[in-house]
Amino acid sequence: MSTIAPVSLKRRSFIYRLLAAEGAQFGEINGGAVPLHFGAGREVELAAARRLALADLSVLPHVGFKGKGTVEWLTAQGLTIGPDSNKAYRQAGGELAARLAPTEIFLIDSLAGTGALIGRLGSAWKWAESAPRPAQGYPTPRQDSHAWFMVAGEFAPEMFAKICGVDLRRDRFAEGAIAQTSMAKMSAIVIRADRQGRDGRVNAAYHVLADIASAEYLWSCLMDAAAEFDGRPVGLLALQDLEQ
Repeated sequence: MSTIAPVSLKRRSFIYRLLAAEGAQFGEINGGAVPLHFGAGREVELAAARRLALADLSVLPHVGFKGKGTVEWLTAQGLTIGPDSNKAYRQAGGELAARLAPTEIFLIDSLAGTGALIGRLGSAWKWAESAPRPAQGYPTPRQDSHAWFMVAGEFAPEMFAKICGVDLRRDRFAEGAIAQTSMAKMSAIVIRADRQGRDGRVNAAYHVLADIASAEYLWSCLMDAAAEFDGRPVGLLALQDLEQ
């Protein structure tokens, strides 16, 4: 995949300048400028992702649905969503349907970033032409409201302990678990979403979703907390390589 200048695309992360200063090389995915790597070589970045690494996925598709009838409508569209809140349900294409409340879903794309499922749902949802309208919830523009980072690696729980009061150790915070909590003194959503390689190796990974206007602040806090464990930024390719 060829690299591009982020300013050549309309969709780019709020922190793209910080990432570029760290050496990020960007590629176009689904119309947005996504950091692919940081020039250190794929094996180096893969090793970092297994130890402790941060990645910015904010440009990849993510969306919300909420309101009465939301889960029923999404289920009718082919999604698999269980009954428990504060749990993320993996979809057939690798997307995650994070159930934040009985009538609220935060849907994030797979690391392929195609946006196929989110695009299909966006095309399918519409208001009924006349009353009484069915209970089907309504979409919310999470792409515009929430930054999306991933923290991966063995030392992720120890790093989180410096800036978050929730115990995110893997024996206490199960795969698919969601914490709606405070991180670095701001509200955040944390989802455990480990990456499993073809060799069966399970690599710890967590999605972090937070107010997009504070993306630069939160990224700086995460990088500062990661420094003790030699954490570093990596691109999307390193996260994809965790599943090879």
